[in-house]
Order: sequence, then structure tokens, then C-alpha cells
Amino acid sequence: MKNIDDLIDGAAELAEQGLSKGEIADELNVSRETARWLVERSGTPDRPDTTEATSPTDIHVDWSAIGRDSIRLTHIGTALANLLKKHGQDVDLAVGIEKAGAPIATVVARELEADIATYVPRKHHWEDGDMEELQGTFSRNFAEIRERRCFVVDDTITSGTTLSETIDAIRDQGGEPVSCGVLVDKQGVEQINRVPVHSLIQVIAVENE
Repeated sequence: MKNIDDLIDGAAELAEQGLSKGEIADELNVSRETARWLVERSGTPDRPDTTEATSPTDIHVDWSAIGRDSIRLTHIGTALANLLKKHGQDVDLAVGIEKAGAPIATVVARELEADIATYVPRKHHWEDGDMEELQGTFSRNFAEIRERRCFVVDDTITSGTTLSETIDAIRDQGGEPVSCGVLVDKQGVEQINRVPVHSLIQVIAVENE
């Protein structure tokens, strides 16, 4: 995607496929607020000026050139595993945040000779309103969490909410999140909920006040 109109068209296509606004945010690597803004614009016959002041401040990350090729994905997952293993010992479980974090976590788990678990965040069920009423879930098709030291793996940090939710969910299941690893960090955070965060790429917006 090259510009904002492409993002709006992409949001429209995903909405037509039945994805929730939370899933659209996940697919486009933008915040929930940005996803809602894009969907609202996509349903407008006479599309308004997308440079208007009410547009959200966000950064779209398109890493599909990596994700669509298994060799590239393996290399990038290996690099993330190399970064994570320096910051935790005796970790035997990689928890991938679905959707995009799961294939990356698979590579990380293989490199570290660990098991794999996946977590579906509550934003995947979100449309509008209070997301606190929704529940995320661990897939029963993968490893259990309890009493295990874990790396948490995702593709992008936009606000940090999903990582925070996943860390809390792991602790509720009796696991110990040791460190988080992501491809791209749009917030520049060093830790979330007392868990260190490591990224291959940090995106820093340079703005005049």
C-alpha cells in the first residue's frame, strides 16, 4: 500500500469480507482508532479530504514482502530469536499473538527448541465500544501456558495494549512472561507490565510541537 487512499480501499475490502474493526487494525498494522477512521471513510460515497485535521496520527507498517515468502520469514524470525535468547534463560515456550505473530513465533520456537502457544487477543472481536468487556483466548491446539517461562512474539507494537493484555493472560494461566519480541515497535517502549520489550526495528516520529 502506497498511500492513505490505498489503506482506505484495503479497509473497505477487509470490512466486506466480514472482518471486525479490531481484525482490520491487526491486518493493516494500525491502531483501532485508525482502523475505525479508515472504515468510516471507505463507506462514504464522496470521500472527504483525507488530510483533514480529524484524521488520526499513526504509522502504517507493511511487512508483506517478508510475510509472503517463507524463506524471508524464516530469516527474520531467526533474527528475532537471536535477539530474544540473549535476554532470557531456560525459556521453553514462545507465545505468538494471532494472527501475524503466530508464524513468527513458530520460527522463534524452532530456533530456540521451544514449544509454541498462540493467543487470540480480544481486539479481534472488537467493533465499537468498551473492549474491556471482551475476552481473549489461548488456542487449545497448541501448548499450555501454566508454570512455563515464555517469550511473547508479535509483529508490531502500535499502542502496546495487545502485548499488555497477552502478558496479563499468561500470568493468569500461571506462566511467566520473560521478554517480548516484535519486528517493529511504533512506540519505542522498553517494557510493558514489567516485561522487557525488544524489537528489530523502532519507528520514531519526528514532529515539531
